[in-house]
Parts: sequence; C-alpha cells; structure tokens
Amino acid sequence: MSLYDDAVLVLKGYENRVDPAQEELRQVYLDHLARHPDGLWKACETGHLTASALVIDPERGRVLLTLHRKLKMWLQMGGHCEPQDTTLATAALREATEESGISGLTLLAGGPVTLDRHRIPAPCHWHLDVQYAALAPPDATEQISDESLDLRWFPYDEVASVADTSVVRLMTRVRAALEQRR
Repeated sequence: MSLYDDAVLVLKGYENRVDPAQEELRQVYLDHLARHPDGLWKACETGHLTASALVIDPERGRVLLTLHRKLKMWLQMGGHCEPQDTTLATAALREATEESGISGLTLLAGGPVTLDRHRIPAPCHWHLDVQYAALAPPDATEQISDESLDLRWFPYDEVASVADTSVVRLMTRVRAALEQRR
C-alpha cells in the first residue's frame, strides 16, 4: 500500500463526532488528495498533508514542545512526509523521534487525534496536518535537533501561556483520548 492510499484510508476512518469542524476538515483533506495525487509532498504548492505528534508524558502531566527555528513558535513535533514513510503514523512517529531526540516513543493507539489546517509562507500555501499523540517512555531524555531553537517540557497548565490555540486544542484532545483509555 502506498502512503497516498494509507492517507486516504486514515482520513476516511477518522471520526470526530464532537467537533463538526473536524468533519469539514476531513473532507477538505480528502478533496485535496482527490485533486492532487502529489498532495502529500512538499512540492505540491497549493498545499500538502503533513504529520505531527504531540509528545506527552502523562505520568508527569507534561508535554514536550519545540521552539520552531523558522516560525519562532512553540509547537508539537512534526513536518513533511518523506519518500520512505509508508503511513501517516510512521511519518508522525519519525518526525517526533527526530525532533525530540527521544527513542522509544509510541503512538497512542486509535489513529490521529485531530486535524489542523494552517497557512504557511510561500511558495506553498497550506499545511493540512494530521496530528497524533506520542507517548514518551518513563526514562525519556530529549535532545534538541537542528530544526529547533529550544526544546522544553511544559506542564499541561502552562501550555496555553506559550503556545497558540492549535497546540492547546491538540493537547486537550490528547488528554481526552488518554482519559478514554482508562
């Protein structure tokens, strides 16, 4: 199965009955892929899917954020799909591992937690982000990457003071997904 086929299956299976805006985004993503066979790749200048993961340490009640080198914002780990990625989930896990320096991350079962569409500087115009949660192992030691200015753990209640609403929304949905597992 190709990454494109995986993305279509993941999006067709993604459900968020709580937020109608998520259903609208899901359809935007599927329509984008239907119109753009290259819609997973950075070369697709009208926009492309990306994969990200919020690294979370639920035992300590904290999340790991990166101060993005180009955007100068505290964000979850994530980025562009690469040719070696076979699924959106493996792309998200690869990005989280590369940007956090933490080995042994595992994705929260059940697929993406949320979708987020955001503008980016030209030449591309949109990132259609498929967002997952990555659980940090108990002995996690982070290491800053070249893509970051800083890397820091934040308690849940401090995230809103450093990150934008998309990161806060992602954290809230990850925490709700963790609660459902208990």
